[in-house]
Amino acid sequence: MFDCIAGYHLNPWTCGIAKFNAILGERVRVPVVSVLSLEHIRYSSPLLSLKLSEFSDPDVRVLDTWVRQHGGDFELFLHGFDGTETERRLLKAASSVYCANRELFVTLVDERPDVQELWCPGMILNAHPFAAAELSVFTFGMAHKIRVPLYRRLRELLDETGQSYSVYVSTALHENTSFDGSFVVTFEELQAIFEDRVYFLGYLSDTAVYNHLLNASLLAAFFEHGLRANNTTVNAAMECGCSVLTNLDEHSPTAMVHMQNVLDIGKCTRLPESEELKTIGNAAAETARSRYGWEKLVDRLVSAHQTVQVGGSEQ
Repeated sequence: MFDCIAGYHLNPWTCGIAKFNAILGERVRVPVVSVLSLEHIRYSSPLLSLKLSEFSDPDVRVLDTWVRQHGGDFELFLHGFDGTETERRLLKAASSVYCANRELFVTLVDERPDVQELWCPGMILNAHPFAAAELSVFTFGMAHKIRVPLYRRLRELLDETGQSYSVYVSTALHENTSFDGSFVVTFEELQAIFEDRVYFLGYLSDTAVYNHLLNASLLAAFFEHGLRANNTTVNAAMECGCSVLTNLDEHSPTAMVHMQNVLDIGKCTRLPESEELKTIGNAAAETARSRYGWEKLVDRLVSAHQTVQVGGSEQ
């Protein structure tokens, strides 16, 4: 039996093969390691589970060098095949070869007659349905920016209502950032806070976000210093008439007033009743329309432009 599983990408949140490897490793009770570190670790009989098309060119060369030196010392589970020289060396050097589907089997069997046709089972790890709840909290934002201490306070406020509740977490990424292990740790912290009442929704389309905001009791959106007028998450929720629980400071929009059109977690001693939340949500929608909507922004830009033009012509 192989004593470890060696893969290329290792984050199961962002790569299907990495998730496959993680589940397989857990089930057969062997560690999952980087295929690029095999030269430096103690395992003597790894299962290489990979698809070479995911590799960068330098990493292909690292793997190729290792394969040339370790013929017969490893097994191979292929998730794809493009017929490259390195892939053919892998096929030849592996003590056993497995492939993930029938098409791969047909492609490989002439070069490796003992190849075994296998499959990849379903990989839903958290297979429990959304529980019906009296309060529905939706939260979404950029990965690595979830403010865990404020969510602890949210848990206290939710518990004090005496009502059942569910927390739905979605995420997004800035350009040139990655969805790596730091976000996974953060979400696990949220799981520790809300236990089985938190659900991770992954990336959502605008349509999905819109519908969650329409149906949520409130949106929780917390920031490093406080809410700013250019936070589109909160503005979108307000436009939808969704009550927002956030953190305000001296630089937050002046039109945002606790218990009128927004909830400031720093001032909350309790969560409002459902009818109060609806009233706050309706006031939020009016504020978003009259103060922070697209029409108002365009009017301001046009007015500012005309003022500059008039001033310039007078000179």
